[in-house]
Amino acid sequence: MDRVLVVEDDPDVCRLLIDQLGAAGYAVEARTAAQEGFDVAMTRDVDVVVADVHMPRLSGIQLAERMARARPEVPVILVTAFGSVDTAVAAIRAGAHDFITKPVEPEVLLIAVRRAAQHHRLGGEVRRLRQTLDEASRFDEILGDSSAMRELFDLLGRVAGSDAPVLIGGESGVGKELVARALHRRGRRRGGPFVVVNCAAVPEALLESELFGHVRGAFTDAKSERIGLFCQAHGGTLFLDEVGELPLALQPKRLRALEERTVRPIGGSAEVKLDVSLTTATNRDLEAAVEEGRFREDLYFRINVIQVDVPPLRARGNDVLLLAQHFLDRFASRAAKAIHSIPPSAAARLLGYPWPGNVRELRNCLERGVALARSDTLALDDLPRRIRDFESPPMLVGGDDPSELVPLEQVEQRYIARVLESTNGNKRLAARILGLDRKTLYRKLERYGHPGPTPDAVADAD
Repeated sequence: MDRVLVVEDDPDVCRLLIDQLGAAGYAVEARTAAQEGFDVAMTRDVDVVVADVHMPRLSGIQLAERMARARPEVPVILVTAFGSVDTAVAAIRAGAHDFITKPVEPEVLLIAVRRAAQHHRLGGEVRRLRQTLDEASRFDEILGDSSAMRELFDLLGRVAGSDAPVLIGGESGVGKELVARALHRRGRRRGGPFVVVNCAAVPEALLESELFGHVRGAFTDAKSERIGLFCQAHGGTLFLDEVGELPLALQPKRLRALEERTVRPIGGSAEVKLDVSLTTATNRDLEAAVEEGRFREDLYFRINVIQVDVPPLRARGNDVLLLAQHFLDRFASRAAKAIHSIPPSAAARLLGYPWPGNVRELRNCLERGVALARSDTLALDDLPRRIRDFESPPMLVGGDDPSELVPLEQVEQRYIARVLESTNGNKRLAARILGLDRKTLYRKLERYGHPGPTPDAVADAD
């Protein structure tokens, strides 16, 4: 329950404010003099102060100034019967969080107090995260304190040290390579190389040579021998990113390399033995790719002995602020800037944004903010416009008029479409978010006319 301190010298107005705030569920304490109110705020837990501007001896403006110096985390709302521009400017300069006029409308009062209480809670969360950043849960360089990340860390702790192939799934930007590197550093081959191949970045014509190597004269431009990345990773870890982009024609040779632990360079006559730990990653639904004939089923099962799914940033709650503070500290140090904190106004925008680019987008946002910051805090204006202006669209199902309400099936159809859009069409991830098994999701998609594998095809795949 939020605690509100009312400071008002008019007994009738004071009683009115107490009644209105109490009826709204706030714990209210009142004083009739500004000095008494200040003393209470210094000795007790207070979330919001609502104070009259015009009081004898110590005014509300002076009270706000004292609070700004002594307890800047507690927002002060000033109330006055004289709503002049000069008074408003004085209130803001004094550090007041908000300014409302008499006669106080109950709705205006409650909106102002609710916003101020939220501001106070966010400020407390930012301070808590800042103080406990070094104590937050980590797995190697991966940082997170949410339940989703704690589950991930538990899984990674059990996977590390295993020779079984690992498939890392997750949206673009969640940190799949960071997970792969962490597993390598915790594994028994940590003393060997960590070789990264982005299957989507290498032209198809060159990919076979890149992966398996070639001997001199194997083809027209093969003027010298080339050691393939499989062999370069010998004794360490080979990380194949975007493995879903691996051309179908190369997949059998890749499967043989995994099964036999040997590779034959292009044009070569001898097999080369391998000792590698294999980790792959994808942001695609490989199960759907298998069902659609774009990815070999036998290769899928070979690389997916252990599956690790990295949660999207929007599913990690206050990890957004934890990571934001981490990136703020890092980039401020690099830029030699004394930027220490994220104010509640900016924190609220960071928490409310859906982060389609995940941790990578947040990192870029903080790097930009540090570069533009002109004070010791990251101001709201330092954030990109798309984040400052973002408003979460409500999911409307109709109004109060019964004729405007829609059937439950239509609501379900809209929500499934929303989840599929947010997962970029990844049906496996969408099914997990919706709490459905894949067969049920495919049946619903078929009923709603959405393209996708038939339930029979899913049953066959299972």
